[in-house]
Amino acid sequence: MKLKIIEKKFVTMDKKNQHYSTQFPDVRLKVFSISESLKHRLYLFKTVTGVFSFKQLDLGTKVFIEHMHIPEEECVLLDLGCGYGAIGIVLAHSSPKSTVYLTDTNKRALWCTRENIKYNLKERSGKSIVLEGNYFKPFENKGIKFDGIYMNPPLRNGRREFLTLCEEIPRYLKSKGFFQFVIKKKMGAEFIYKYLNKQLSALFEIIEVTFKRSGYWIFCLESF
Repeated sequence: MKLKIIEKKFVTMDKKNQHYSTQFPDVRLKVFSISESLKHRLYLFKTVTGVFSFKQLDLGTKVFIEHMHIPEEECVLLDLGCGYGAIGIVLAHSSPKSTVYLTDTNKRALWCTRENIKYNLKERSGKSIVLEGNYFKPFENKGIKFDGIYMNPPLRNGRREFLTLCEEIPRYLKSKGFFQFVIKKKMGAEFIYKYLNKQLSALFEIIEVTFKRSGYWIFCLESF
C-alpha cells in the first residue's frame, strides 16, 4: 500500500470530525521518524500526521510497554487499536514464537505499522499480521481467540465505548487469557476499576490493577 495513494482520499473528510481513530484523517500529510528505547532495545518508528502521538511515543504507551506481561511461550496476541504499532512490535520482538495481530481503523496508522514491522522485526515480520477494522471487526466469524489482548484505549472517544468493548473481550479470549490496558488516572482510571468490579465481575475471573506510575494505571483482566 503506497502512502501517496492513501492521501488522495483524505480531502473528503469533514475537519470538524477529525480524530486519530478516523479511517481517513483530513490533516496535511507529514512523515516523521522517532526513536525509543523500550525493554532495553532501541526501536525506530515511522509516523505521520493524523496518527496518535506522531511526534513522540506518548508516556502512557511507554509505561504500558515497560510493564505489560509478555508470555514466554508460543501464544496468539493482539495489539488492539495499534496506531503505528509500537505495542505489537515490542510484543513480537519479545515473544518471537508468538503470532501477533495488529489492528486499527486509521489507514495512515496501518501504513506506518507495516513499515515499522519491516524495519524493526525483519526476520520475524511473517508472524506479525496487520488487519484493518474497528476493534474486533476483522475477527468476526473467524473463530480466532487470543491468549493476550493489549490496548491503550482511545478514551477521547468516550468512556462508554470502551466499557462496552470490555463486555466483548471474553468472546475473543482463550480460557485463562488476559486483557491488559492502560488508563490515565485523570481520564477515569478509578471509575473504570470500580465499574469493572461491580458490573463485569461475572465475565472475568481476575480484575486487577498491576502497576501505577506517572498517573497511569495498568489493568489486567483474566478470563475464566
